[in-house]
Amino acid sequence: MKFETRCVQVGVSKTEQTGSISTPIYQTATFRHPGLGMTTGYDYSRSGNPTREQLEKAIANLEQGSKGFAFASGMAAFDAVLRLFNPGDHLIVSDDLYGGTYRILEHIYSKTGLSVTYVDTTDVKEVGRVVSSNTKAIIIETPSNPLMKITDIQAVAKLAKKSNLMLIVDNTFMTPYWQCPLTLGADIVIHSATKYLGGHNDLVAGLAVVKDKGLGEQLYFIQNSVGSILGPQDSWLLLRGMKTLSVRLEKSQQNALEIALWLKEHPKVSKVYYPGLVEHPGYELMKKNSNGFGGMVSFDVVDSALVEKVLFSLELITFAESLGGVESLITYPVKQTHADIPQEIRESKGLTNRLLRLSVGIEHVNDLIDDLDQVLS
Repeated sequence: MKFETRCVQVGVSKTEQTGSISTPIYQTATFRHPGLGMTTGYDYSRSGNPTREQLEKAIANLEQGSKGFAFASGMAAFDAVLRLFNPGDHLIVSDDLYGGTYRILEHIYSKTGLSVTYVDTTDVKEVGRVVSSNTKAIIIETPSNPLMKITDIQAVAKLAKKSNLMLIVDNTFMTPYWQCPLTLGADIVIHSATKYLGGHNDLVAGLAVVKDKGLGEQLYFIQNSVGSILGPQDSWLLLRGMKTLSVRLEKSQQNALEIALWLKEHPKVSKVYYPGLVEHPGYELMKKNSNGFGGMVSFDVVDSALVEKVLFSLELITFAESLGGVESLITYPVKQTHADIPQEIRESKGLTNRLLRLSVGIEHVNDLIDDLDQVLS
């Protein structure tokens, strides 16, 4: 069955007794026991809820994993995955990554005894050089946020397997429509489902998918014990959003490429970061490991003085946090998504005060370009 069909069919049950096409919202905290020592398969919604279960089955199917898990946010999903590790363990993490990931590692998990080395994971040899006796996992974003650096998942997976390490991939930017890390050798995939999977800027959610059933049992124990689960209403909204994933992403990518080509010719733009441009250093790797390039475009303006004008003079594109919705959004990473990363570290990675990140929506591309043109002219 093709991916587009699998998306549309998420949550559709042939056995649901009412014949409902839409997954019912089981807005309940608890379930009646049919008898002493007996269960319907559901006891308490923290441990399992039918609506959430349909979502978890759906993302496991789309990512081609053995088990999916739905959490209250993307960071809650990442937190649950980090709980798989013990004090004294060492993690290797992409050095160009979402600021919230940096924050939880540096300000929360550093207190638990986890140590982290940040490295340019596009250089697989460099990743190998920082593996130590207590290294337990490699965590990567590809494309990275916000500089769109591309890591070779297959090559890093081979290194991880050789060193008996877990490979964890944040697949938020690409979704399983464009990229399936588990089929490339990853062990766990994480999503901020708030973004492309939800697709409408109307919910906050996180998802994780594991390849190995044993690892799934460990992650379920954590999910059930800690309880940062996604409620049935948001589970239903997320299922509904996922049904249109393929059509939304196709349009977003089409728009993103046209905008990236337009931006790179603009005299007030000094650099464009989009892996769908043939000159992007990760272009060929993306063609090999992915089915597309996504809808995220970052760019540097020639002068930081232009930033405020761009952000507050746009009429169609909205200055806001987040990404991946049908509406186009623009973000200033140094003051928003990556503000928790120290300035000297940000700048050393190329994340400057001239960088803007654009989440390209599904509006008519000419309207988006006209909006950018009127603020850059």
